[in-house]
Amino acid sequence: MPYNRSSVLQQARTHGLAQVEDGQVQRQQHDAHHAAEYDDRERLASQLRDAEHEGDRISHEIGHKLESTFVTPFDREDIHALISRLDDILDLIEEVADTCILYNIDAPTPPAIQQAEIIVRQSEQLAQGLMKLRHFKGVEPFWIEIHRLENEGDRVARLAVAELFKHGQETMDVIKWKDVYALLEDCIDTAEDAANVIERIVVKHA
Repeated sequence: MPYNRSSVLQQARTHGLAQVEDGQVQRQQHDAHHAAEYDDRERLASQLRDAEHEGDRISHEIGHKLESTFVTPFDREDIHALISRLDDILDLIEEVADTCILYNIDAPTPPAIQQAEIIVRQSEQLAQGLMKLRHFKGVEPFWIEIHRLENEGDRVARLAVAELFKHGQETMDVIKWKDVYALLEDCIDTAEDAANVIERIVVKHA
């Protein structure tokens, strides 16, 4: 039975698209736009839950296909690892949204917006890399960029946590934002894990 790679690609596409703006004035406009969107957070969280559920459905479908497929495009364990990492990304994104609502967070901070943008950019790179995975060629630039973005995410997370302790913020706010920043950082790290799986697959077939 032929294996349909489109199922693998669909999961990466659930992350959506966004643009990163340059310059201080543009940054302020960008943050204001995200803050306005955040006001509709209940609806956005619901959409993210729907996307996560769709991701679960695709993961289960791929699992069933693997059980009934004799010849796969690459090693079964690599397919399982890739789907697992992509599913983890979706789970973490949903958890971030739920946490922001449960913690009654009124507005995103600039570092949280930066982290979210990094996740979107990593997701775009994963989606494009997966499109190239069919022929195992031209994939390297995508995993390199994902690694670079992970390093950027580490820097943003460190500065964000440091800022929490600089201005005598309320203890509960510090606890809330440490949790949110950590979840966002976990998501960024998991995207890098997915890139590592893709790199391993390509190297095996080089």
